Amino acid sequence: MPAGELFELIRPAFLLLAGVLSTWVVASARKRFSIVIALAWAIATLFLPFVVLPAYLAMILLWRRPLRSRRWRWLLPLAYGVVVIVALSFYFYADQQSVDAHLARAARAKLVEDHPTAIREYRRALALEDNAHTHKLLATELAKDGQLNEAMAEFRLAEQGGEPGR
Repeated sequence: MPAGELFELIRPAFLLLAGVLSTWVVASARKRFSIVIALAWAIATLFLPFVVLPAYLAMILLWRRPLRSRRWRWLLPLAYGVVVIVALSFYFYADQQSVDAHLARAARAKLVEDHPTAIREYRRALALEDNAHTHKLLATELAKDGQLNEAMAEFRLAEQGGEPGR
């Protein structure tokens, strides 16, 4: 498995782990600090978990403060966790629908010579952003798939867009 594919599998798991750790930090910090400080620790943990989480753990071990019992103590962490998971879901959905994602899927399909998938992904990328180079890539795939008339039309669009010939 190529490193790029492995990273694309690990990235969602890592961000989910960061979201869970951040939610735990807000639950823990809520007992020790005000809401603003607890949220600051949690948001910092979400964006830099390997830096902030050890600092937070060291801080709560070295600087003991009496724990305060709070009403609705799980409401803030639960609401925060839901917001983080929903935000991450929207992020991944938008990322999967981007031009770059379609081009990456087309490139992977080209590697295994899956011409119909590559053609479909290039067309989806072109629907989002008209690009002369993408027209040229689509034309190449169409030619490999034997769709010569469509390939010529795409080569013309690429040429009109300023993409140099082979």
